[in-house]
Amino acid sequence: MNKPSECGNTIVNSRKCILLNKQWTVKNMRKNHGWAAFWQKKQYIIAGTLVILAAVGMTVLYSRGQEQERKQLEQEIAAEIDTENQNVAMEEETEADQVASILKPQTQSTETAEVEKESEEADSGQEEVAPTGNTSQALHFAAEDGILWPMEGNVILDYSMDSTVYFATLDQYKYNPAVIIAGDVNSKVYAVAKGKIQSIETNEVTGCTVTEDLGDGYLAVYGQLKEPEFAVGDYVEAGHVIGYVTEPTKYYSVEGSNLYFELRKDGVPVDPIEFFE
Repeated sequence: MNKPSECGNTIVNSRKCILLNKQWTVKNMRKNHGWAAFWQKKQYIIAGTLVILAAVGMTVLYSRGQEQERKQLEQEIAAEIDTENQNVAMEEETEADQVASILKPQTQSTETAEVEKESEEADSGQEEVAPTGNTSQALHFAAEDGILWPMEGNVILDYSMDSTVYFATLDQYKYNPAVIIAGDVNSKVYAVAKGKIQSIETNEVTGCTVTEDLGDGYLAVYGQLKEPEFAVGDYVEAGHVIGYVTEPTKYYSVEGSNLYFELRKDGVPVDPIEFFE
């Protein structure tokens, strides 16, 4: 609405003019007030939008900062791991060099000692002599020379491979490839001739049993023993204590404590009585 033009000079016109001016002024004020409210509302919206954009921007910047920190931390950790692996590899290489440096002189010194020893033996033309207890010896047994009695005592069961003999414990007749000599527990049992201990075994019939190789195919077998004085491979002389009489096995409980003595030629039992001196 345009501002009213100059009013007339009459009183009526003057009043009308004043009224129109007031109306125009009020309308202008209302119009200006509406625009002010509109712009004020727009300012709030703009301000809110700016705050939201600022928050989003800060969040993005914070996220980017965290991502950069994470990447930097991963790079630092990877660098530390590489450094540690390099240190470990260097330490292992150093230890390997140290071990090699220790072993090599020892190997060289051992080889040098062996060469010197061989040289000394070649110069002297002599061989070292091993201890006599286990020294290899040529065994020879002459049947005509006979054998010693392995123990003092009565023969309670004779050798018999042509006919059977009665075994009281078993209550039956059997062939007997050995002589059974009665003896007290702990009685000494002697080697019947020079020889080599071939085996020491335990079975349920003769208990601890020692087999001695006399040479020339002859073997002497001692059963019902305990505490053998020699080991397998040892050489013994005639008259050496082989072991001691022990409690009889269940197969000889009625006969009582005894020595089981068997003599073999080429694996076949022979009568020991014919060889005893």
